[in-house]
Amino acid sequence: MQLELSVDRGSPVPLYFQLAQQLESAIEHGTLTPGTLLGNEIELAARLGLSRPTVRQAIQSLVDKGLLVRRRGVGTQVVHSKVKRPLDLSSLYDDLESAGQRPTTTVLVNTMVAASAEVAAALGVAEGGEVHRVERLRSAHGEPIAYLCNYLPSGLLDLDTGQLEATGLYRLMRAAGITLHSARQTIGARAATAVEAERLREQAGAPLLTMQRVTFDDTGRAVEYGTHTYRPSRYSFEFQLLVRN
Repeated sequence: MQLELSVDRGSPVPLYFQLAQQLESAIEHGTLTPGTLLGNEIELAARLGLSRPTVRQAIQSLVDKGLLVRRRGVGTQVVHSKVKRPLDLSSLYDDLESAGQRPTTTVLVNTMVAASAEVAAALGVAEGGEVHRVERLRSAHGEPIAYLCNYLPSGLLDLDTGQLEATGLYRLMRAAGITLHSARQTIGARAATAVEAERLREQAGAPLLTMQRVTFDDTGRAVEYGTHTYRPSRYSFEFQLLVRN
């Protein structure tokens, strides 16, 4: 591991936390790639002039976050960083790509179906009318992160399976001249079904993050309704809160 690490002994921030922040930043920005060995705690402590308990506490905090793993006979290794998604009108594909996560997509379903009452209400179309249904499995570094199910009004745009596997849905919509303006979104959590667990490589009953979103264009027309499930070990939503005076 060749990293420029340093700690400020005059800072009120605990030394272990300073070290943990630098290591976490290196993981999130791809300087420390998945599979990288951190090396010996004794060597790292000596290099930074820190005690072993301080280094051990920093590493343990990243183990607890799921960014590092201790393997017997191997040492401490970097694992895939968790995707932190801001609550903006962005696509998972774009967020993964900007985080250096190398997204890949497997299209499971790409067809026309009759709109259920739920889908019809979300898209503002007639119940039983045709809508486009797309199901995709989104992965990063070859590991599944999310299952995405999206519905679009009939005739909105052509959705080629090859294009859906090559890029994100929102990119295709923008390329077709659709201006995405706003969305209504609900976030929740529930236990994984057996099918979901197998799809996302989790245990049946494991907690999953859920998101439902209706997206509108600049004319106020609903152009997409999505119901998605995410692995919380690899994915989280990030909020920015403002204080009202």
